[in-house]
Formats: sequence, structure tokens, C-alpha cells
Amino acid sequence: MPGDTPSRRQSNSSRSTSGTLSTPTNSQERVDGDEGKVEAARDFGFLPIPRALQYDPEYPAHFGLAMNATFGIASTFIVANLYYCQPLLIQFSESFGVTYKEVSNIPTLVQAGYAVGILFITPLGDLVRRRPLLLLLNFLTASLTIGLAITKSLAAFEALSFLVGVGSVVPQILMPLAADLAPAERRASALSIVLSGLLFGVLIARVLAGVVAQFVSWRIVYFIAIGVQYVVLAMLYWMLPDYPAKNKGITYWGVLYSMAKFTVTEPLLVQAVLITIPSSACFSNWWVTLTFLLGGPPYHYSTVIIGLFGLVGMVGVMLAPLIGRMIDNLVPWSATLVAVVALTITFSIQTGAVGLNVAVVIIVCIGLDIFRQMQQVSLTTAVFGIDASARSRLNAVVLLALFIGQVMGTSVGSQVFTEYGWRPDASLNLAWTGFTLIVLLARGPHCSRFTWLGWEGGSALRKPRVLGKQAEDVAAGKGINGDAEANSDAIVEEKRSAEEKRVSIDEASETEQRRRSVEKRADEVV
Repeated sequence: MPGDTPSRRQSNSSRSTSGTLSTPTNSQERVDGDEGKVEAARDFGFLPIPRALQYDPEYPAHFGLAMNATFGIASTFIVANLYYCQPLLIQFSESFGVTYKEVSNIPTLVQAGYAVGILFITPLGDLVRRRPLLLLLNFLTASLTIGLAITKSLAAFEALSFLVGVGSVVPQILMPLAADLAPAERRASALSIVLSGLLFGVLIARVLAGVVAQFVSWRIVYFIAIGVQYVVLAMLYWMLPDYPAKNKGITYWGVLYSMAKFTVTEPLLVQAVLITIPSSACFSNWWVTLTFLLGGPPYHYSTVIIGLFGLVGMVGVMLAPLIGRMIDNLVPWSATLVAVVALTITFSIQTGAVGLNVAVVIIVCIGLDIFRQMQQVSLTTAVFGIDASARSRLNAVVLLALFIGQVMGTSVGSQVFTEYGWRPDASLNLAWTGFTLIVLLARGPHCSRFTWLGWEGGSALRKPRVLGKQAEDVAAGKGINGDAEANSDAIVEEKRSAEEKRVSIDEASETEQRRRSVEKRADEVV
């Protein structure tokens, strides 16, 4: 086992936050009450869980680089299932003996299956143990891909493509799990690495499929996909720690109902959705219309050269750890603000000169990749703080908003570009980004959980400063408890801190838990 592999599972002390910062809550621990032993040591009732990966709250797992990298690699090669088909449509039409129009349904079916999986599969992460769920989904997608590689029927290929799309939501279950496993001070970094793996999967799928199909049959692409998915399955089996079900007693329909309820009762989630939809629309609008821009005057680039612009996305992937560390040092709201302002500048440059100089095209590609990723990670980090027991459902809502934005950006952006040209299309991106800035500023960084509009709790943007102020407030509140009349404001503030000021308590609790685990191991050795 790699040195980073956990010796035991992390404590199931979940974290729930209001506003933008994390807080600790107590969730159920799947431990035998009489003997303190872990209840389940097998997946699916027959598959043994490696001892080092079994859940044990007394010995928290170490969510280190190896585990984080495993999550990122799994995200890369599972999400790639959605994009292998896009460069292969011409080969599909020749192989199945049909028209281009008929095979054009394949990418739509894959994405439709993915949307169904996001809506109906990812919420299961809040209902069942995620280790067997992830292993099952990985096994099913790998096995279904065998059918894609060997079938000679277009109808069968389309049906299998839809089912593969449904099962390819593994990265969207891994992200909430990473948030649960990672220490509070590294949560954004962990999410950033998983998200960068997902983005890299989009890139590598298109490049790999295009290159391989250029020299051999398109079926080889899917045989390669089968192999890498089974390798990922083995990696997850040996690296993915077990984690208990977080919401015992709730039904599947209750999970879906609560997900719908969150969309109308949680101000922070609604704010994140209203930012995600237009931001995602800008992203898809840019990449879809980039082909039209570079293929027309004044550039007149070939398809091969246009495809190479996708490699610029590697910059965002390589900078993912740095982006995550930056967000970890900021209140998530302020990280989102930095990203939105930077995107506004990027789209201003696009509006001014993207159709005049290719250097501007490269600048926009890099800026959009980096700051869109920063925005997505910061929003996800903030949303995960709403309720630690509902992170899979909250993530599903954000992903549905992302999907809606992609559809909106593709359809509206393409129409604006083809009818009015590149500058009006760039102005559309700028207008959408301006809307996200208004939505962000309408609700400040330290609002209480159910505050819809306004600012409260100050405007500190750096997390260390916020934590320092919280510690001072708590200390001041404890020192004046004898005079309730003169210190009523401090008492009210101390009560409210149960929802707004729990980050420092969360981190102290995790530190104390690690210290006790080390002491216990030392005692056992003695």
C-alpha cells in the first residue's frame, strides 16, 4: 500500500455551516454500541474491505496526496466516457452505415444520461455508504463500455451510451466525499484537485479519441476505455476508505424532496445557482463559438489547429493545487468575488479585441479556464458548508444549474454569434458576468444562514482574520457572563455563533481528535 493510505477511517464528525464557513455537527456513526467495533467489513455482503480502509472513528484516516490523487485520476477516466464519442461521429456514420444526422444523437444521449444520473444517482451519496456505490457505478460503466466496443447496432450503441452516461457520475459523488474526508483547512484544495481531474478528463478524452481513431478503428478507443476503467476500479478498491451512511432513516424519495426543498429555502444555495447558471453559459458559449471564430476571418485556421487550442486548458489543470490553496486562505465568498472580477476583465478583453489578434484568444482561454475553475471550487466549498449531511444533494443542485447553463450558453451563444458576430457574442458573456457580480454583492460574506439579502457580520475577506475575530468575540463573551444586562449584545452574538462561527471550533476539534489518536496509538505500542 502507498504510504499515504489511511490506517483507519476518519471520524464521522460531520461539518455543517451556515453562510460561507464550516461548522461541526454530530452525525451518526456506524459503530457497534457494545464493543465499539465497525459493523460492516464487506461491500455488497461478500466483498472484503481491506482492513486499513474499514471505518473506525477512533483512528481518523489521513486524507493525503495519494488519496486525493486517486480521486482526481478516477474523475479523469470516468468523466471521459462522456466525451470519447464527440470526435468519432464521422467514423460512427461509416461503421454503422447511417447519416451524420443519425449519429449526431449519440452525444446528446450520453449527456442526457449524465443529467439523469446527476438528478437520481448522486443524491444517493447522502443515503447509502459511498464506497460500495462508487465501486458499483465504476464496475457497471466499465462493463457497459464492452458493449460499446463490440456492438454493430446503432440502436444498441445509443442505448448503451445513455446508460454509460447515467453511471458516469462517479466524480460528482467523489467531490462531496472528498469534502467529508479532507481537513477543514484543506477542503478547497481537495475539491480543486478532484475538479481538475474532471476537467482533464474532458480534454484527454477528445484528444485520445481523435488521435487513436486517426490511425486505427474507433473501437480501439473504447477498448482502451474499458482497460483504464477497470484499473480505476482496482485503485478505488485499494484506496477508497469506507464511510458510513449519513442519514439513517430517510427514504430515497425523502432525499429527492429535500433536494427540491433546498432550492427554495437556502439563500446561499440559491445565490450559488444564480451565479453558476450564467457563468456556465459563458464557459460553454466561448468554447462552442471558438470554432466559428478561428475558422473564419481573420484567422481561417484548420480544424487541427483549432483543436490544439483545447490544450490551453492544461494551464487550469496544472494550477489547480495553487487555486485550492488560495481559496483555503480566503472566505469562499471573497474567492468567488476575485474570480468574478477577473472574469469580468477577461470578457472585457474578449469584447475589445478577440476578433483582431490571436494572442487575445489565448489570453481569454487561459483566463476563463483558471477563474471559472476558481469560481466553481469556491462556490462548491461554500455550498458544502450549508449542511454536512446533505452534501451530495447540494452538489447535485449545483451540477444541475451547471448543466442548465451549458445548454443556455450553447444555444443562445451560437445564435448570437452566427447572426451578429463575435463582438455582440462577447458582450453577451460580459453581461452575464456582470449579472453574477450583482448577485454576489447582494448577499455579503458573513450573512446568517437564512438571510436572503444584505450584509451582516462585517466584511473580512481573509479566513485567518475571520477566525481571529471569532476567537476574540468568544473570549469576550465568556469574560462578561456575570452582567447580562450590560452584555446582552455579546450574549446574543455568542448564541448566533453556533451557526456562524464554528470554523475555529471545527479545526480545534479535528486537531484534538488527531492528538488523541496519536496518544492512543502510543499507549497501544507501550
